[in-house]
Amino acid sequence: MVEVDHLSKVYGGRVSVWKVSFRVAKGEILGFLGPNGAGKTTTMRMITGFIPPSSGTAKVDGIDVAENPIAAKARVGYLCETPPLYREMSVRGYLKFVSEIKRVPRSRRRASVERAVELCGLSDVADRVIGHLSKGYRQRVGLAQAILHEPPVLILDEPTVGLDPAQIIEIRRLIRDLGGEQTVILSTHILPEVTATCSRVVIIHEGQVVAEDRIENLTDDLNAGQGVRLRVARPVAGLDSRLRAVPGVQDVRASGELVFDLRMAAGDGPREGVVAEAVASGAGVVELSPQAASLEHVFMRLVTRETAGATA
Repeated sequence: MVEVDHLSKVYGGRVSVWKVSFRVAKGEILGFLGPNGAGKTTTMRMITGFIPPSSGTAKVDGIDVAENPIAAKARVGYLCETPPLYREMSVRGYLKFVSEIKRVPRSRRRASVERAVELCGLSDVADRVIGHLSKGYRQRVGLAQAILHEPPVLILDEPTVGLDPAQIIEIRRLIRDLGGEQTVILSTHILPEVTATCSRVVIIHEGQVVAEDRIENLTDDLNAGQGVRLRVARPVAGLDSRLRAVPGVQDVRASGELVFDLRMAAGDGPREGVVAEAVASGAGVVELSPQAASLEHVFMRLVTRETAGATA
């Protein structure tokens, strides 16, 4: 449904996105992950035809976005990070206006507007002026305009920014409901968002894809070693480096002065070595408990590994 092939964007001498490639099947919800500045928004803008690529191609439903932008855009609903709303219009009036721009058949416009209002939880504010709404409700209006024409592809850039916890749950449920009927690309740096709604992820860092797989496969790969959380009694300078030097320890991440998350080879040897090193350093040991890898562990490991490789 969406095909991205060696997509790149270069501004002057600065590379923003470099040879990004991935595929999204019909009805799939794909999480497009990366830290701020990784190139997520630039990639989304190229897929939607908002900006042209420097090289590479993006196709929506088999249509090349650069060669036939009008036909491609008709098949996409796009929620950018800051929705371009007309604040002086009412919610319902704005959505009617958008339905005309998106060429929704006249006979279906009223039903399309009411469907979007209901799905996005806007019924109570449908006749209010957009500029008088909270940021969370304005975000919902932006989502409503994206789904208004029932496009086969939805591209959502940070869809829950500004929403309260209850609203976030509702939007996540809506995205899950849309998946299966529509192909969804969800771009975000909020990892629980992806875990709650997506089955597969593409992780981008410094403009390049560093991982692409189903979430369970990525976490299973990391769980091939043992995850352990170490809590010590006293802070000791350089303890993370000392733990990293223990035979069998693969990775050490400090979560404060007294807590460390470790990845290590299977077996009792590395655990015994970690306990011995913590005691010998004077930090002591309060707790040593197994930890299953999460998407957050995968993300941080990939991002920090790529950054270390780039600066080596």
